[in-house]
Amino acid sequence: MQAAIERQAPGIKPHLSLISIFEALLDPIAFSGSLLGVANWFGVGGQPAYAVLAITVFLLAQPMPMHIDSGLKALYRGSWLKGVALFGILTLIGLLTGFGSAYAPEVLLVWFVVGPATAALARHAAHTFTPMVMAHAGYRQRAVIVGASHAGLAVADRLERSRRAGKRLLGFFDDRHSSRHARAGIHHLGKIKDLVDYVRDNDVDVIYIALPMSSQPRILQLLDELRDTTVSIYFVPDFFMTDLIQARMDDLGGLPVVAVCESPFTGVNGLFKQAFDFMLAAAILVMISPLLVAIAIAVKATSPGPVLFRQYRYGLDGERILVYKFRSMSVCENGDTITQARVGDSRVTPLGAFLRRTSLDELPQFINVLQGRMSIVGPRPHAVAHNETYRKLIKGYMIRHKVRPGITGWAQVNGCRGETETLDKMKRRIDFDLEYLRNWSFLLDLRIILRTVGLIRKDPNAY
Repeated sequence: MQAAIERQAPGIKPHLSLISIFEALLDPIAFSGSLLGVANWFGVGGQPAYAVLAITVFLLAQPMPMHIDSGLKALYRGSWLKGVALFGILTLIGLLTGFGSAYAPEVLLVWFVVGPATAALARHAAHTFTPMVMAHAGYRQRAVIVGASHAGLAVADRLERSRRAGKRLLGFFDDRHSSRHARAGIHHLGKIKDLVDYVRDNDVDVIYIALPMSSQPRILQLLDELRDTTVSIYFVPDFFMTDLIQARMDDLGGLPVVAVCESPFTGVNGLFKQAFDFMLAAAILVMISPLLVAIAIAVKATSPGPVLFRQYRYGLDGERILVYKFRSMSVCENGDTITQARVGDSRVTPLGAFLRRTSLDELPQFINVLQGRMSIVGPRPHAVAHNETYRKLIKGYMIRHKVRPGITGWAQVNGCRGETETLDKMKRRIDFDLEYLRNWSFLLDLRIILRTVGLIRKDPNAY
């Protein structure tokens, strides 16, 4: 197999998808263009400040591409969430730099409504017309799948649902033909030995080989037999059917490799998230500094002990970090055995109960964010003692440490907060953490932050 890859490597060309470029540019153009349109409507479009702001909006909207394949509800929701994110980032930058005074508030407020609406309409139009444009332009390739395995069925499902793939699935080639592999509207075209003749006689453009990796001799034979055709061939390894974390293709000195378990915060994503964390944490600490002082005085005055509770927890890549919280208990456990807080816990002080219920005890963790130890959003850090226990009991537990722990997280806004007295409760929390790693986006972070703010007032799991 390796020899075959090496023989074919010189002929591999990077695939540049015009649809992907269109998706990446649609929102930046919609948001920046609508901003200039609103500015012109107010008669200030010719001012250089608005041109600079439009360029800034264009660049900020770029790391968050939309997906035409998504449903209309998701596309509309995404446009408004992106609008809120852009407006929030620009407001924060304006407060920190003082440049916010250069812009008329009425222009920005109108754009806050017009921008997401423009992006939503553009997304709707793209969702509706892109498949028709692709078909009219001839971007409709005929595809077959070799192997009615789980991987093959997954490919078929993607081709059926994808509006931008530009491919029409003709059917399967598989040596087995049973009801287990039957799919509505998808034909069994024959056995694998019939593939080459079918490709030559029916102008097939694309072949997806979804055979198990144990079928290496058969795969090599197929590649040899297809050498005198112009068909495009893709190999879908069966390990893609495992629970992958941020799976992606990479390049190692010209050798293609596949990331099976990777952090979502690599490259630009990592820089963007760290910059956002640092700016937001700094701004929040400045704004809440009087509150921090007041809570510190109250903690010191109402119960003996330190103001801050310091505890070692696992951070990025499983490294130990020191996490800060306002002390809410009469004890400061940081050993090999730690008892979780529970409802009516006698160790919780009266003030501590209020701080925990309102999440005010977590505020010192913004200092951890400035130190680079934590993120604003990410899997919540557990005590080292709990990590050592659950890593042996829950499969994939330590994968959550591929990213920095967060002050709030996807598990917490989905009700997984408080005591985990059963293994199932902890497993459910870990499932949400891994789901966050698989599906991370800046908009997901923003959604978690907004839901966290809503939970501060009332969270039945906070005690």
